[in-house]
Amino acid sequence: MTEGVPDGEDPMERWPDADRLSFWAFHLARRRDYMRFAYARLGSDADAEEAVDLAFEAVMHSWPRMLRMAHLEQYAWTILKHRICDQWRRRRRRPEPMDTDAFEAALRDQAEDPYELLADFIQLNEAISGLSERQRDAVVLRYRIGYTTSEAAELLGIEEATVRSHVSQACRRLARVLRTGVTGAPRGEGTPGAPGAPEATADTAPREETP
Repeated sequence: MTEGVPDGEDPMERWPDADRLSFWAFHLARRRDYMRFAYARLGSDADAEEAVDLAFEAVMHSWPRMLRMAHLEQYAWTILKHRICDQWRRRRRRPEPMDTDAFEAALRDQAEDPYELLADFIQLNEAISGLSERQRDAVVLRYRIGYTTSEAAELLGIEEATVRSHVSQACRRLARVLRTGVTGAPRGEGTPGAPGAPEATADTAPREETP
């Protein structure tokens, strides 16, 4: 139920015209991107569509408040990620091993000698699990779906430099794990608030902006 709106009533009926137009413009601009990412994580058109529909429903019910937020795109992305997780729970599935193609491509793209890493990809899934959510998202958007840095930044609601930083940090960590077999996260890497941690994102948003 939307705050201040009786059950069964369309919340948009009480919105100013400008709010309705801005919501449908956002829906039009982001639905295809959200579907591509949800499919990459869920592996099913039906599951991806359900997760995205529920995400936009949640966005709709929060839209007037979201319009006053400084980081609307980050908040919407967090809603999408929550609905993708919910979809797994509803289907009572255990998450399947993540498709490693995007991470292999990222490593090869950034490694000075990509061939030295090829023999160790059996450890890649374990290494990927040690990345932050934003690092995984950035790599999937750039190397699985094929978005440019600019497109990924716009979708995540962050700066291009931050996307590049996430990808670079992810690749450095993956390369180190593949070379050494050590999977523990070093101090300051991928831990909000620690020295060298990436800037706060929707994953570490203030409590009042948590969907």
